[in-house]
Amino acid sequence: MSLRKYADDIERHVKPTTYPFAVRMLRSVGEIPEGAKRPKRDFGKCLSACQGFTLARRYGMSIAMLKEDMWCPEPVIGLGLAEPPQYFLEGHNRYPGGVESLEAGANWAREFPRLEAGKYVGVVAAPLSTANFKPDVVVIYCNSAQLLRLLLAIAYKDGRDVTSKLSGHAACVYAIAPAMQTGNCYVSIPCRGDRNRAGAQDDEVIFTILWARLDDLVLGLRKEGTGSVPITPMMVPEYKLSPSYAELARLMGMKKSDGSEIQGHAEKLPYE
Repeated sequence: MSLRKYADDIERHVKPTTYPFAVRMLRSVGEIPEGAKRPKRDFGKCLSACQGFTLARRYGMSIAMLKEDMWCPEPVIGLGLAEPPQYFLEGHNRYPGGVESLEAGANWAREFPRLEAGKYVGVVAAPLSTANFKPDVVVIYCNSAQLLRLLLAIAYKDGRDVTSKLSGHAACVYAIAPAMQTGNCYVSIPCRGDRNRAGAQDDEVIFTILWARLDDLVLGLRKEGTGSVPITPMMVPEYKLSPSYAELARLMGMKKSDGSEIQGHAEKLPYE
């Protein structure tokens, strides 16, 4: 399936307010795709990785960033573009100001996700619909209802939930490195820099999926059983249960408020 088709399916079923964007870690300068902008060369200024990603997801640009284009040091470390200095590993990046002690700062630095230093020279991002390169991961900024849709869809094939480690820091790294390291989907949170410097909104969270799992995601999105967005609330006591929900309740001895057995209803229900 083409990148354009993947993008069409995601945009139709999930309705994100910004473009799902493709991200590829560059193994060499020669991998920089044709037409990609370089911040230092083309804008005369360095950018943070989150700012580059915003140019992709909001403005439809293709942005390639090497170490020389980077302004924020955390993605340089987390994306493996340089070895972390001892200053970072000792915790000074977080202390004082962010944590109570230097030891706490060192704990954070030690657990900070990092791609192998020296393996990559940079990163490129572009809207999934127009990317002219094969991505390592696809990143989708979404609200919680849209995230629900994505989580239901990716679980459709194998029934497995998404496991993530959440941090209030370095969204640009957490959105890429853990998924590439584990091969699993990942949920992360826009950090202060992403909000202050790159315009992430208060209702946005981040969903990351590996290129290799896009077929599984689209399969789930196309199935009616995973629901739709937006979701209409229904605050009704003792609402209808599907046959499987009703049977599960019966097996555990659950009953209606009047003491009668819970009956399942065969029609399609919106919460499943």
